[in-house]
Amino acid sequence: MTLGLLLTLLLWWTIYISEGAYLGARVVRLLYDWTAGGYDRLKDFDRVDDLAFLANPLLYRLEETVGAQASVLDVATGTGRLPAALLDLPFFEGRVVGIDAAPRMLAIAAAKLRPWIDSGRLTLLEQLAAPLPFEDAAFDAVCSLEALEFLPDREAALREMLRVLRPGGWLLVSNRIGWEARLMPGRTEPTPNFERRLARLGFVDPETRPWQTYYDLVWARKPG
Repeated sequence: MTLGLLLTLLLWWTIYISEGAYLGARVVRLLYDWTAGGYDRLKDFDRVDDLAFLANPLLYRLEETVGAQASVLDVATGTGRLPAALLDLPFFEGRVVGIDAAPRMLAIAAAKLRPWIDSGRLTLLEQLAAPLPFEDAAFDAVCSLEALEFLPDREAALREMLRVLRPGGWLLVSNRIGWEARLMPGRTEPTPNFERRLARLGFVDPETRPWQTYYDLVWARKPG
């Protein structure tokens, strides 16, 4: 194997697979800002799937506990995928706060979701996942999709999510699976191990659902 091929593979792994995660938060932020303009096109999110797997199940759980006027925090909101799906549900009457460390991603989210921002039901903040600038028990649900493996300290972020959840509140996160997950040692783990991690941190009733080729969805709750 030539040096050129090795360097190409290393670059592919660094940028495409791990998205700069091993190079620190600043590099991750720069990469996401660099790709922000084409991010939605690259990901090609399916709105029907987002409603079926994310927004509707979340609203169902919230209606069982606190009602439709719930407050939701989306950590690493990116271009606003989850807020867009949730706020489009006619029976969701609550508010959403989306945070992200990449300002250009947030700018795209703001442009797409301006009516919700103007209505006061959506707030977007440039902010790291830990520490969070919110009081204890501030939200009825906290979500983070396709993000945990890229955060500087996944465990610290999960602790902060637990802190800002109200007792009985819902956690919705994704856990990376598949062959790509095996290329990110120390940042990914099998879903049963991830469920045990959540339990160790203080979450209860973890439940995993299949979602995408490279991600499971994991639900859990804060005791109370």
